Amino acid sequence: MTAAMVEDGRDSGSRAWEYLLQSWRDLDVPEGWRAEIDGGQITLVPPHHPHHNEIAERLQRALYGVLPMAWGLYQTLGIQVGPLDKLYVPDLVVVPRELVAGADPDVSLPVDAADALLVVEITSKGNAEEDRKKKLWAYAHAPVPAYLLIDRFDEHGPTTTLFTEPQNGAYKHADRVAFGDKLVLPKPFPLTLDTAAFPH
Repeated sequence: MTAAMVEDGRDSGSRAWEYLLQSWRDLDVPEGWRAEIDGGQITLVPPHHPHHNEIAERLQRALYGVLPMAWGLYQTLGIQVGPLDKLYVPDLVVVPRELVAGADPDVSLPVDAADALLVVEITSKGNAEEDRKKKLWAYAHAPVPAYLLIDRFDEHGPTTTLFTEPQNGAYKHADRVAFGDKLVLPKPFPLTLDTAAFPH
């Protein structure tokens, strides 16, 4: 992961955020990399391990079978946690399709994280703590109603945890299973996720 500070030097608050956002839009990110904003920094995230991509593909295939046409499932969509001045590009995110289809074709803008129905992060060795703590906290503040954390590097062995019911910046409920067990996703996702096929 590579981080670069972006400072305006003249403005603060919302103007500083707009400067960061414009810098994010203007970046020429190498193919396969992602750029995110956190803590006043633009961070570049390198391409993932093939096992990471395989998990994303299996989950995407399963979700496509249950999502209504009005919802889209995206791998490279930026989502903005406005109150916290954060912008992430989750491994998978479900948002109403109209938010993406109706976007300005000339301006790359993130979607408001509060409009996400489900966010999925799959840990990599270098960013596992961010997914477990920083992003968990940010998604709860958005609030994103469901955050699915697929943690290949959990100290107790690979796990999948579903966080739901965000309230006052924290998730009230967490369902955690080891790889190999099944996890029932909440309404409106009629899906029992079988993690047995997840590589680690």
